[in-house]
Amino acid sequence: MNVFINDIPLILKKSTEKVYKHHYDVVLSADDEFSSKDLIGDVLIKDADTPLIDKLVRLMEVKKLKKLDSLTLVADKIKKIMLHLKDQFKIVKAAGGLVVKDDKILMIYRLGTWDLPKGKLNKKEKVKEGALREVEEECNIKVEIVGKLPKTWHSYAYKGNKILKKTSWYLMNCTDDSLMKPQAEEFIEEVRWMTIEEVKEVLPNAYTSISFIMKHYLQSLKSGKV
Repeated sequence: MNVFINDIPLILKKSTEKVYKHHYDVVLSADDEFSSKDLIGDVLIKDADTPLIDKLVRLMEVKKLKKLDSLTLVADKIKKIMLHLKDQFKIVKAAGGLVVKDDKILMIYRLGTWDLPKGKLNKKEKVKEGALREVEEECNIKVEIVGKLPKTWHSYAYKGNKILKKTSWYLMNCTDDSLMKPQAEEFIEEVRWMTIEEVKEVLPNAYTSISFIMKHYLQSLKSGKV
């Protein structure tokens, strides 16, 4: 599970998963005493429990942790922790796509930030159908789903409520972009095909969750998995 709180990734892992300590700048245990000042770079915390989740969520929501790049929690009862985390938010479901054509990737420019096409699901709408609808509406193109990408969870506040948006991502092929244009009603200013190098250049001006999905795709591409 990959949750983005104030655009910082909170990554939950099972204790049975392989974790390499040398990949992290700081390694802590749930029993250790620490403050926000100790959370620098990529941080790993072992033996996570629900009280720790509560402490960290409060820290990430209230403090501007400018030196924290990512926070990875490892726990035995990871499902219990996930449920506890979700219970603190109202869940909103969304879906979107990473669209490719001729070795290029489709990016949209919305509200001053490079993004991937996505949006909230309609009531009782199936996830795949919603993903296709949102991409086609926002970019005025035709697409088909060719694979799945990791889900992301993004937290934000809206009208006094704590929202956790679950976005299901799909890899898509573009079948027709002859009438491609941005959906102005969704504040999209530009829709652009980019080479991989161009995408890497704009990632610093993209949401962390979008960078996460893009990096996963590029790693899969490099390893020949897509």
